[in-house]
Amino acid sequence: MGSGPAVILPPMLKSLAGGAFFGEVWGTGGPEVLVLHGWARTHGDFAKVVGPGSPGGSLATLAPDLPGFGATPSPPTPWGAADYASALIPLLEGVLDDEAHGAEERGRPKPVVVLGHSRGGCIAVALAAARPDLVRALVLTGAPLVPRTGGRRKPAARFRLAKGLQAFGLVGDERMERAKRRYGSADYRAAEGIMRDVFVRMVNERYEDELAGLRCPVELVWGDDDSEVPVEVARAAQSKVPGATLTLCPGAGHLTPLTAPDALRAAVERALAPS
Repeated sequence: MGSGPAVILPPMLKSLAGGAFFGEVWGTGGPEVLVLHGWARTHGDFAKVVGPGSPGGSLATLAPDLPGFGATPSPPTPWGAADYASALIPLLEGVLDDEAHGAEERGRPKPVVVLGHSRGGCIAVALAAARPDLVRALVLTGAPLVPRTGGRRKPAARFRLAKGLQAFGLVGDERMERAKRRYGSADYRAAEGIMRDVFVRMVNERYEDELAGLRCPVELVWGDDDSEVPVEVARAAQSKVPGATLTLCPGAGHLTPLTAPDALRAAVERALAPS
């Protein structure tokens, strides 16, 4: 992470995986669940699902802020989903900066249920594809796993023109930056520094191969009116994963961890149930 001033954390936050992440550890015992939040969100989104805000109480959960969000610093380079997944491996291998986890527990990977929302769902799929031994099951919600019908909306004509002219050296960096801020998506405009490059990389990734190679149980939980990642995306993803199931949540929209926590909790509990 490099040298610098000491990081002062809020009382509930912990240093995880040797300082690679900051977040919380909910529940007791060895972790059974890993939660991965969406773009520009934090681990707190899941407090009502598997954390202290849940009526059913906390499950044994690792709840990190992903690099670039919340309390965790940005990645050193423009990461994609596979890079985020690689960074999570030490966390799942039990490397916790927490006195409650003794040395005898470290280095003993235990498969967990990974609950991923939005971009966190893409990272969850990349993790399960790279290290199936660490992932017991996936619960995915609002995740842009396959392109939606018709693809993404084309950028404005003026932006495409500016980009083309830049390739010929006719538009400078400052003018191009103004065009990006004017015509880019809300998430792009809100991102700063390297996180803007991370965003560009991730929105251009595809995960069909990873989905087809999954061998763990997969449950998709979706808002039936999700305008960010429509149900058609969930159905297309389901068709690529043998045995995957889909649960629709009426009127839940895109932020299902906040609007449909009970449905997500039920899916996690199904995944944790003995087979």
